[in-house]
Amino acid sequence: RHRHKEKWAATAPRIPSTRLALHHFDTSYSLHLGALWPSVRAGLLCEQKYGALLNNFAAADYVPEELELLNATDFISEALQRVQQWQQGAAVGEAATGCQEGSGEGRTGMQAEMVTQAEMSPPLCTSISSKIKCYTFPRGDITRFRPARLDGLGLLDYYLMDAASLLPVLALDVQPDDFVLDLCAAPGGKTLALLQTGFCGHLAANDVSVSRTKRLHQILHSYVPREVRDTVSVTSYDGRDWDQVKGGTFHKVLVDVPCTTDRHSAMEEDNNIFHKRRTKERQMLPMLQLQLLMAGILAARPGGAVVYSTCSLSPLQNECVVERALDVAQAQFNISLHPEDLSHFRMLFQDTFSFFSECRLGELVLPHLTANFGPMYFCKLRRV
Repeated sequence: RHRHKEKWAATAPRIPSTRLALHHFDTSYSLHLGALWPSVRAGLLCEQKYGALLNNFAAADYVPEELELLNATDFISEALQRVQQWQQGAAVGEAATGCQEGSGEGRTGMQAEMVTQAEMSPPLCTSISSKIKCYTFPRGDITRFRPARLDGLGLLDYYLMDAASLLPVLALDVQPDDFVLDLCAAPGGKTLALLQTGFCGHLAANDVSVSRTKRLHQILHSYVPREVRDTVSVTSYDGRDWDQVKGGTFHKVLVDVPCTTDRHSAMEEDNNIFHKRRTKERQMLPMLQLQLLMAGILAARPGGAVVYSTCSLSPLQNECVVERALDVAQAQFNISLHPEDLSHFRMLFQDTFSFFSECRLGELVLPHLTANFGPMYFCKLRRV
């Protein structure tokens, strides 16, 4: 009687992980992003834009000119030049209207805006490394970069990455001789960007995955000369236990945590965290993220800074994790943390990225068809 029994495991249709991911996103992000969600969703489902991070260690002086002929520009230096123009414009505006007290009567709207922007400019200029150079194509331009090429020394001339991934590195604001920890470093794009500053006194690059750490080693060997690689220690510890290895020693800590990787989850079946077998792992992500962020906070010395980042749109993985970490740090470790205002990033890079203006803490880059970078969330905490 069991001869024709249906084998449900074999015959029941398997719902693709990408469809499960999109259903989850439609349910949660439509509430979080409101009217913005349809355009963000369209961006997630279209080809991602890339930036070309120039390799300062390569003998490739020809690359900037080559990229500029294709109409690509270095979005970081462009933003810094814009700040200088605002400062000059504000100075001219002030000279023209005189030093008037009170409400600024006599200024045009444009002059008032330039003054406001110029007043914000000291943190803009001091917190953005001009040594990091990343070329992007203009909004709406979907030109692809050519593959990276080897220079005469055997180093690749640039690294293709989501340009929004550089924002957490810029927010970290590495200074000369800083001891820097990249707690979840693989596959290595942000680690490489940290090295491009030329400021790391020592860089500890850690990732719990041995296979992903091999990829990190490959990136370092392809882009970084031996004498610089010698300043980098690559390890495969569980990042949650880092404070037991080297607590309270780093000036700057980057905690780029595992997340739902929304773009990958919406587009790729391979290694998709929305696969039914990974449901428990996905549900535990905010706890893992909190544990990693706490380890990063404990690894930072007093006065040091921690930047937390994800490539997810989820407030449960973004602001909620940061808010919980602020509470835990104070209650359990008597550590006071100051969340830094990063709104100047929105003003600086508004021509390159689309930002979400309603984050409670930190900043969030939204995918958009004309500027299809991200998602990328980042928040900076200063250990008091």
